[in-house]
Amino acid sequence: IVQAVVATGALIAHGLTESIGLTHYRYDPTKSDETLFEQGYNRIYDTLEMESNLNNVEAVVRKVLNDSQPEDGIWSSARLCRALGEELERLDEGPGILRSAFQKNVPVFIPAFTDSEIGLDVSTWAMKNAFEKNGQDPSKMTSDEVFREMAPFNPFLDLQEYARFIQSSEEIGIFTIGGGVPRNWSQQVGPYVDITNNRVGTNLEAPRFKYGVRICPEPVHWGGLSGCTYSEGVSWGKFVPPQEGGRFAEVYCDATAVLPLLSKALFERIGKSE
Repeated sequence: IVQAVVATGALIAHGLTESIGLTHYRYDPTKSDETLFEQGYNRIYDTLEMESNLNNVEAVVRKVLNDSQPEDGIWSSARLCRALGEELERLDEGPGILRSAFQKNVPVFIPAFTDSEIGLDVSTWAMKNAFEKNGQDPSKMTSDEVFREMAPFNPFLDLQEYARFIQSSEEIGIFTIGGGVPRNWSQQVGPYVDITNNRVGTNLEAPRFKYGVRICPEPVHWGGLSGCTYSEGVSWGKFVPPQEGGRFAEVYCDATAVLPLLSKALFERIGKSE
């Protein structure tokens, strides 16, 4: 059903928590956030994540980075997500996005990778390795010295891999939950090919999404990307216009209410067709 996933780093990081046998907790959001900080809890609205959970996630990320190595020595989010999925399969602590993606050979992209716990894990891993290799004492270094070390990570590997993946498909559809960076990053592939033709001199057929389903409660009038319509995307060359066969549905609702119902109906339909 799914050929690729484009997600936020937060979704993947918090999913990793559950995948290694840890948990989140429901919580009253009116309570003291200062107390939570002092006690080692992080709040996401009415849900708590223990800081120790994130340290355990970092240990898994660090192990993968130490034990695995891309052929060219450079990581991308898709490469790391696959390696993490493989490690989760080995650990067998529970289900999760990355484990399922590894099992089905589905790439997972995190376009805003440094805006995530996993991105910070990769950066601290790279800094620690560099300081140890150079015999440096980080406790005696200034912030200007500490934050100069770069991780072997190239986000353009993701961009190009995703473009090749989309170009290899005859027809493409998109299922969007929410919005933000993952939404635009996945949709911009058509304009990317357009400007590549114009500026580089290539002669590639620009892909346009022909099918789309979007679940997001944000209204259009706020002006943000999360709430913009698929029709707006037609003006950018991201989607096939309806008069040319484009088919789109947009559901203005909380995805936690709609997605389970939509998924169950889809699985039932697929089961009947088989």
